[in-house]
Amino acid sequence: MCTYFDSPGREHTDEVIRIVLAEARERGLGYLVTASTKGDSSKKLMDAAAGHDVKIVTVTHNVGFAHEGEGEFDPQIREELEKAGHPVLTATMATRNINKAISARLGGYSQTEIITSTLRMFGQGMKVCPEIAAMAVDAGLVPCRDVMAIAGTGRGWDTAVILQANSSNRFFDIKIKEILCKPRSF
Repeated sequence: MCTYFDSPGREHTDEVIRIVLAEARERGLGYLVTASTKGDSSKKLMDAAAGHDVKIVTVTHNVGFAHEGEGEFDPQIREELEKAGHPVLTATMATRNINKAISARLGGYSQTEIITSTLRMFGQGMKVCPEIAAMAVDAGLVPCRDVMAIAGTGRGWDTAVILQANSSNRFFDIKIKEILCKPRSF
């Protein structure tokens, strides 16, 4: 059953964590792929998941996403996650590649921007979930099988899905099987 939040936002992070851990345990899903800008939500999930048999793979913005040459993810949280066996991937977003630079410089739009705009019709988190799953597969951090993907609108989490992960060059082979939670409005 899908949980709908009346609004998007970080205030739903704790409820998303509760839903995700309950569903992962019930379904035997061992991989939780998360989007995290600074690391706070992934750290909170790691703490709540103590004793659960899950691997948390956190996907962050690329260096230079917000400010040229700068990363946004907290290095201390990265160290804590990685020390606990939960990898952190900092890489270019699967749907924000050189096409975005071309359209920003020259105007117009790219094929990837059409894809992201279409996915955003379901909410920001629904665009990010397949994207981070593809990135995690690309990096060899999760297999091409059912995983849980967790994302949000702005900071924090408000969206979680179960999907069959695949690599970015097989993006259309990613199958969103279930929506566990998402905001109604965004």
